[in-house]
Amino acid sequence: MLKKNYVSLILLFISINIGSIQKIAQAQTPVTPVTTTKQICPAQLSSAINTIINHPQFSRVRWGILVKPLSSEKILYSQDSQKYFISASNMKLFTTAAALQKLGADFRIRTSIYDEGNGVLRVVGRGDPSFKNAQLTILSKQLYQQGIRQINQLIADDSYFQGEVVNSSWEWEDIQADYGAPVNSLIVNENASILTSLPQTIGQPLKIQWNDPTETYHWKVENNSVTTEADKPGFVQVNRDLKGQIIRINGQLAVNSQPDITGLAVFDPIANFIRQFRQNLAKEGITVKETVNSNLSKNDKEIAAVESPPLSELLLETNVNSNNLYAEALLRSLAIKKPEEKNQNTADVGLQVVRETLTQLGVAPAGYVIVDGSGLSRKNLTTPAALVQLLQGIDKSPQAAVFRASLPISGVKGSLKNRFLNTAAAGIVQAKTGSMTGISTLSGYMNAPNYEPLVFSIMVNQSEQPGKVMRTAIDEIVVLLSELKRC
Repeated sequence: MLKKNYVSLILLFISINIGSIQKIAQAQTPVTPVTTTKQICPAQLSSAINTIINHPQFSRVRWGILVKPLSSEKILYSQDSQKYFISASNMKLFTTAAALQKLGADFRIRTSIYDEGNGVLRVVGRGDPSFKNAQLTILSKQLYQQGIRQINQLIADDSYFQGEVVNSSWEWEDIQADYGAPVNSLIVNENASILTSLPQTIGQPLKIQWNDPTETYHWKVENNSVTTEADKPGFVQVNRDLKGQIIRINGQLAVNSQPDITGLAVFDPIANFIRQFRQNLAKEGITVKETVNSNLSKNDKEIAAVESPPLSELLLETNVNSNNLYAEALLRSLAIKKPEEKNQNTADVGLQVVRETLTQLGVAPAGYVIVDGSGLSRKNLTTPAALVQLLQGIDKSPQAAVFRASLPISGVKGSLKNRFLNTAAAGIVQAKTGSMTGISTLSGYMNAPNYEPLVFSIMVNQSEQPGKVMRTAIDEIVVLLSELKRC
């Protein structure tokens, strides 16, 4: 019995040491992770996509989908691809493609100051959406370096863009917000004001702070908010009245919560520009006796100027971050290509150029109705087929690489940064998102790893589902595309 136990102990000792040796060996030998990626054949794609879009929760939803190989007209999947849908920010693909084709990647927007004599200076804007306080400082320093210490009259010339600063078909709740800011020739800080609501002691109204403290003197704030006990759910609603003078704040934040930040569209962009410029001039030691908003330009000697980044960089902000102001400014910049129509509504002239350019790129004119540059209007309509035609057309042009670089990338940057993470589609999709109440869209390119490059447009309209639910369904379809293989 003792001998038997002794043998068992020896065997146990050997097994323990063998296990230890195996663990050491495993720790020292690099292990290649095994990835099991599902793959499907093109013949299975229709059934797989239909399973997603025919789910009972989507019974009231309209789907528009078209998937093709990038370099051919073969249709891999189509669902109402010739019917109209509201595409939201997917309309920016039309605007940015036209701007790139007509203006070129190196195009810049210039803001100038002219000396009209007798201490009269005229600042002329040409709709640079990237113009901010930093550029005002540069202009102020340029004037100071030329010995200017006093301006008798500062004229703000906002005449480069003609027409209304807000599209008539935009919704009121949109034009209050920073993403619906007015579009004019003299833009500064994206024509938006930033308001921060901070919790105070329990029972007290939220503390209101403006990013620019001088905004305090230009708004009347009706603060009906309150600070609540710790860990209570919070919400803040900020509304602006029709005249742009009163801000109404409702809601609550818990005493231990983070501040709420709201971006508001400025009501009077010219007055905002003049105020900001005067402040920057004063910092440089230049006084201004009088300011005037005038469009009677003499444009004598240019004595100061700044230029925007090149169009290639402006497109990044437009598409990657889906910036509406940038898209609308670029739409109006296209009017430079029709100088004979100088006195017409600049946005309308820009739309003419967009339509002509889309036709040149192979987009069927009957495939879309475009009324603005950003997609904020619900009067914009397009078919999935038209977007695919655009994506295929621009990809054949010399501007293809610049255009692609302006798009969000799945799991990497922009509005797709937090989508497709840990999926087969991560890093291989370049596409433009679109989102409005009841609407979710995604159109772009995919470098499918086991198939040829793809182009696609997926649109959801008339949805009562939360946006997150619709985006998840769209993402499931795109992941299916990433799993395609030749078979």
